Amino acid sequence: MTVDWGNVFAGRVAGMGASEIRELLKLLQRPEIISFAGGIPDPDFFPTAAIARAYEKIFQSNSGAGGALQYTISEGYTPLREWIGAYMGRRGIQAGLDEVLVTSGSQQALEFVGKLLIGPGEKILVTRPTYLGALQAFSPYEPQYLSVPGDEEGPDLAAVEAALEQKPKFFYLVPDFQNPNGTTISLARREALLDLCAKHGVPIVEDAAYTELRYEGEAIPSMVALDAARNGGKITNVLFCGSFSKTMVPALRVGWINGPAEVINRLVLMKQAGDLHTSTINQIVLHDVVSQNFDSHIRRLRAAYKERRDAMLTALAEFAPAGVTWTKPEGGMFVWIELPEGTDGVDLLARAIKDANVAFVPGSAFHADRSGKNTLRLSFSNNNPERIREGIRRLCGLLQTVAA
Repeated sequence: MTVDWGNVFAGRVAGMGASEIRELLKLLQRPEIISFAGGIPDPDFFPTAAIARAYEKIFQSNSGAGGALQYTISEGYTPLREWIGAYMGRRGIQAGLDEVLVTSGSQQALEFVGKLLIGPGEKILVTRPTYLGALQAFSPYEPQYLSVPGDEEGPDLAAVEAALEQKPKFFYLVPDFQNPNGTTISLARREALLDLCAKHGVPIVEDAAYTELRYEGEAIPSMVALDAARNGGKITNVLFCGSFSKTMVPALRVGWINGPAEVINRLVLMKQAGDLHTSTINQIVLHDVVSQNFDSHIRRLRAAYKERRDAMLTALAEFAPAGVTWTKPEGGMFVWIELPEGTDGVDLLARAIKDANVAFVPGSAFHADRSGKNTLRLSFSNNNPERIREGIRRLCGLLQTVAA
């Protein structure tokens, strides 16, 4: 008799699904495809020389290699946590070592938050649309999603208050240049959201993967900074998830969580059970690189990605047919497209790949209820301006036939 694995799986496995984005990344192997799908950095901008020097420094040291290849504490490499604390300090947040946990990318941070806070059937609050990776991280813990719409200023406050009255466990937000739609929550709306969540005793989980990638306009204080300003500089009602994947390099898989010490202590236990610790040598290398090159590297990324964003917006203005609208992000990696009602982004993707050699992510992937079928996400970060223009020309040519 053989095992029927379908009957052995835990019930929560039903909440797991393949990432449309991860599947679409396979298209990058086909040179004829112009892919606007994966929200990934351009490898031409990775600080490869600095990373190579950091590894070389470790192995040329009389004592460094042994420690770099050894187990380390679950909380993370102490000098890197100190750097993160100083980085947050420049933004007005007092973050001691006991309020910083290094994770294997911010995706692990989100998964840990789900494991810590969500029980089967419990409600969590998200925006509509929201980050697909967060839905993947949270769904195995069997939540009920409360999705709230928004406008160019951020989530609709009346809808948020109505949802908060249902006592969700937390409110997940990407305040800066949201993945997928590129929008940024205004300062006034951030303050109002903090007021509402404090009133109802609901914490905010702030995903700050794109915050450093601002190309125009004034920087807005993070939710965690505004929370700390209300509480003597201490993190109180917000969990902050940071990442080096979009700003430095994704393959090292280093992110972090800032939060109250009582929360971080619980997350450390999950880290010990999950993978013991994030790669020691990768943390040491990353610390070496960010200590020397972080600010200059960010300036380089901002200049390059701004040019690409501008190329995409200019091409859309030139080629898009009537009835197609799009966001105009001040930073990040994404432009969000809304097509005429009745258009199905999934069907359009199949046609775009077959007939135009262009790929994107259908917008329904970013909706907890799989609505938003007439939307799609375009990423401008991993193509040069000329290739972006050609890809938008092809895509809009296809949209002309759809509209017709």
